[in-house]
Amino acid sequence: MGFLDFLTGNSTNQLREYLQKKAVILDVRTHSEYQSNNIESAIHIPLNELEYRVEEIKVLNKPVIVHCASGMRSAKAASFLKSNGVDTINGGGIAKLKSVL
Repeated sequence: MGFLDFLTGNSTNQLREYLQKKAVILDVRTHSEYQSNNIESAIHIPLNELEYRVEEIKVLNKPVIVHCASGMRSAKAASFLKSNGVDTINGGGIAKLKSVL
C-alpha cells in the first residue's frame, strides 16, 4: 500500500477482500454528513467519538472498513483502530466504497 492509498483509501481489490471476510463498515463522518448520505449497513461513530467508543468496535471481533467523505478522516480512524488491535483498512470516501458494494 502506497502513501496515497493510506490517505485516500485502499484498492478496490483490498476492499473486496475485506468484504468477503464479512468486514464491518464504519462511517466516521459527522452526524449531519451521515444523515444526508450513508451506507445502510454501516455503523456510525464520528471520528471525534471513536476514542471513547473503540470498545464497541473491538467486541464485534470482525475486520473493519473505515470510510468518511474523502479518505482523510478514515485514514486517521484506521490508524487509531490498528493501534488498538483491530484488523482495519481505510475504505476512503463514501462514493468509492459505494462503488465497490
